[in-house]
Amino acid sequence: MKLIESIIQFQSEIQAIRRDLHAHPELCYKEQRTADVVAEKLTEWHIPVIRGMGITGVVGVLKKGNGERAIGLRADMDALPVQELNTFAHASQHEGKMHACGHDGHTAMLLGAARHLSLHGDFDGTVYLIFQPAEEGGAGAQRMIDDGLFVQCPMEAVFGMHNWPGMPAGKFGVTPGPMMASSNEFEVIIKGKGSHAAQPHKSVDPVMIAVQIAQSWQTIVARNVNPNDSAVLSITQIHSGSATNVIPDEATLIGTVRTFSVDVLDLIEERMRDIAHHTGAAFGAEVDFRFHRNYPPLVNHPTETAFAVSVMQSMSGADNVNATVEPTMGAEDFAFMLQSKPGCYVFLGNGSGDHRDGGHGLGPCNLHNASYDFNDELLPIGASYWVNLAEAYLQVVK
Repeated sequence: MKLIESIIQFQSEIQAIRRDLHAHPELCYKEQRTADVVAEKLTEWHIPVIRGMGITGVVGVLKKGNGERAIGLRADMDALPVQELNTFAHASQHEGKMHACGHDGHTAMLLGAARHLSLHGDFDGTVYLIFQPAEEGGAGAQRMIDDGLFVQCPMEAVFGMHNWPGMPAGKFGVTPGPMMASSNEFEVIIKGKGSHAAQPHKSVDPVMIAVQIAQSWQTIVARNVNPNDSAVLSITQIHSGSATNVIPDEATLIGTVRTFSVDVLDLIEERMRDIAHHTGAAFGAEVDFRFHRNYPPLVNHPTETAFAVSVMQSMSGADNVNATVEPTMGAEDFAFMLQSKPGCYVFLGNGSGDHRDGGHGLGPCNLHNASYDFNDELLPIGASYWVNLAEAYLQVVK
């Protein structure tokens, strides 16, 4: 592993920043203290700062030489509404809030890279250091784009990175094309007619209609979606009734749909709507079908992915880079940035949890788990990757 010496020497300071952020988690669009820390560090290292993009977003603008080329490097900053079970010294000080996804580590790694690039960077052009709010359900990436990120900061390509528990610490994983799924939610309200449970013939039973819709929906993935495409349709909630001897007036179905392509998503939404409405009509009920698209599929661009792989391999060796990693049905709003700009998103192995300090919770070190903690051994690895990526992309012609 070829790590950058100045980053190794700064590792204890990067770790201190990371653990301070972990102890002070902030939820989406509330990352005021986090943004202050980021802006103060960038200013300390003589990097001009743009604030307020995406409400609490921060962008460092680091320019060297006369080159007109530019690259964007993105880290997310927000925490989750999770009560932390860890009791080590840097555990969350805020009730019901926790960095359970490693965004504290992502922010610290990009700050470590920013410091080196400012003090020692060898490149010709501009590096935009994007510290994004509200990844966890708030679509902060899209909000920054709407606020002019790619207009005020005209970059050629944008890159992202996420720690990945279960993958050996320090190893990289990536794949061209779809790597993370779209995230979508549905709610269906079935309006029937209630009656006494002893007189079901006087009702239009929304419970049985809900059951019929739920069963029919499962044929969409099994019979409508091409078997070569991946999709998940999960009904996670069914609500209806309040008494054992009453057939209720309404029933509600709630859940999620995840796909790796918009075309498959279009198909599933259309079939879900048709089945729900026609089933309701067949039984004499009204159906209110609501479908909300949260995040699109995250699709890596082939050219930028090949470039990122070459950087990772030159830094850590081919054996430490899985260039055909298995895609995940998890979602990530960096997908919005990849819809607007070419780029690539990579995973960095976080290990199995053995790195956690004494006092960690008894749960696994998985993302969105109350016993999770970011692996600080990754800090110089991720920071070195960012530096190598930026310098290779904006290399000085000699």
